[in-house]
Amino acid sequence: MKKTVFALALGTFGLGMAEFGIMGVLTELAQDVGITIPSAGNMISFYAFGVVIGAPIIALFSSKFSLKTILLFLVTLCVIGNAIFTFSTSYTMLAIGRLVSGFPHGAFFGVGTIILSRLAPPGKVTLAVAGMVAGMTVANLAGVPLGTWLGHQFSWRYTFMLIAVFNLLVMLSIVIWVPPLFDKAQRRLSEQFHFLKKPEPWFIFAATMFGNAGVFAWFSFVKPFMVNVSGFSEGLMTAIMMLMGLGMVLGNLFSGKLSGRYSPLRIAAITDLVIVLSLLSLFAFGAQPAASLVMGFICCAGLFALAAPLQILLLQNAQGGEMLGAAGGQVAFNLGSAIGAYFGGMMITLGFSWSYVTLPAALLSFLAMSSLLMYGHLKARWRFACAGLQNQH
Repeated sequence: MKKTVFALALGTFGLGMAEFGIMGVLTELAQDVGITIPSAGNMISFYAFGVVIGAPIIALFSSKFSLKTILLFLVTLCVIGNAIFTFSTSYTMLAIGRLVSGFPHGAFFGVGTIILSRLAPPGKVTLAVAGMVAGMTVANLAGVPLGTWLGHQFSWRYTFMLIAVFNLLVMLSIVIWVPPLFDKAQRRLSEQFHFLKKPEPWFIFAATMFGNAGVFAWFSFVKPFMVNVSGFSEGLMTAIMMLMGLGMVLGNLFSGKLSGRYSPLRIAAITDLVIVLSLLSLFAFGAQPAASLVMGFICCAGLFALAAPLQILLLQNAQGGEMLGAAGGQVAFNLGSAIGAYFGGMMITLGFSWSYVTLPAALLSFLAMSSLLMYGHLKARWRFACAGLQNQH
């Protein structure tokens, strides 16, 4: 199973490079193609739009093929999308490239989660999923800085050509190391939506969306925060971003290690509480450089400590539509990115200082924790009612 986890982690590394790599080369992209920097920034949104569209579509129409075949199709889309983006010379073609690149993102996590739930021994599923998610965290730690360096030294096109070529290696690893499994839930299209009639998955979707929105309301503006509030020089931002990336790696690993002792719900709820406290501490003590680094590190660690537990909770509450549920989690994650960036930026638009972006961030993370607590309360009531019925019989 370790080789399967590694192959899936390579896939999420490529997805992480594609999703976040553009942030480091926006200026070069805008200058080369002759568009404004805000227009280049829209490419981030086009990728997220691709995720939102692609995840449910692929999840719904994939039951006829093996999970391995679906993975290979998804990675092929990654190659095509990044290749289109690499050779684009117009805004329209750039947008198409980003849409195609984002299309397989959510479904890849959904398919990967189902594969690992089939292969992992009892009690080890969350750890296995954390291993898959680790690829994306390592992409933020090492891959994105490498892509940024390539863009600065040579051309932004080298960055995305590297991503396309890397995905060819991902395809090879899937061919060799992923077994040909099928999704057991061979249900009609309409039946895959039945799990959405219950409130439980909606609470998990909300927790995923608000949890990501909370961190991204601050993290989207991490550079101006660190420079204007904490007093760091711009030259230190590469090192600071690598530190945040390290937090993502370690948070994901730590969450996976805890999965053998605690339930996914408990891990996720406590993590959201830690994020809320860290964001409030950033507001209060952000002007102190050491405190700013520590609290920022904890926020980024928390962001990816949430990933595996929330994926497992979605899988547990999506009977009959497991792939749709897991893919929907990635849709919620990307919607959270957009919502967080909007509310964080709104504080600046209203005339507040950069330190105030942490307040809507903390509120959004609190909503994520509240969603999980309501989910837990609903589950507890259901178990209590079931126990009462058994006692009556």
